[in-house]
Amino acid sequence: MYQPSPSTGQPAGPPQPAAPAPVRTAAKLMYAGAATAAAELITGLALIITDIQAAARGQLLGHSLTSPQARPFVITMWIVLCLAVIALWLWMARANGQGQNWARILSTVLFALATLPLRDAFTQPVSHAGSGATVLYYSVAVLFVAAWLAGAAAVWLLWRPASRAFYNPAPHPGTVRSAKP
Repeated sequence: MYQPSPSTGQPAGPPQPAAPAPVRTAAKLMYAGAATAAAELITGLALIITDIQAAARGQLLGHSLTSPQARPFVITMWIVLCLAVIALWLWMARANGQGQNWARILSTVLFALATLPLRDAFTQPVSHAGSGATVLYYSVAVLFVAAWLAGAAAVWLLWRPASRAFYNPAPHPGTVRSAKP
């Protein structure tokens, strides 16, 4: 029998079963993805600043990440984008760890969207401002691929049979399901 909730006096719902190992591992991979996104934030800022300095010296072939006039906007947008990605990783890790089926579906959709720019990760033109900028560029690309791999493994784990049982638990005895017309 369920104990009443102390705040409402209504019976509390059944307790959520503990997350199976694949879901716990997927959540850890999502936390690792958030840490990777934080590293991308820092490395990307270093790349933007390096590119701006190189542009001021006129040492770029092709295009620059920014013009000096657009520096604040580009830096702000990079920070906002990276913080949003970090927040999504953390949100999905928490919601999936709690067994929210919508989070499993949204995680899969976000992974599919992250797959779209994967091809371009190593094919974009690199600034020839010096070896430092090139190393930074490829560092961001490697971090992106590492985050993508963490996402791929997490999504795979979320859809394993043991995980499916966690997201779609059997109805509890006494629960009446309405028949659909």
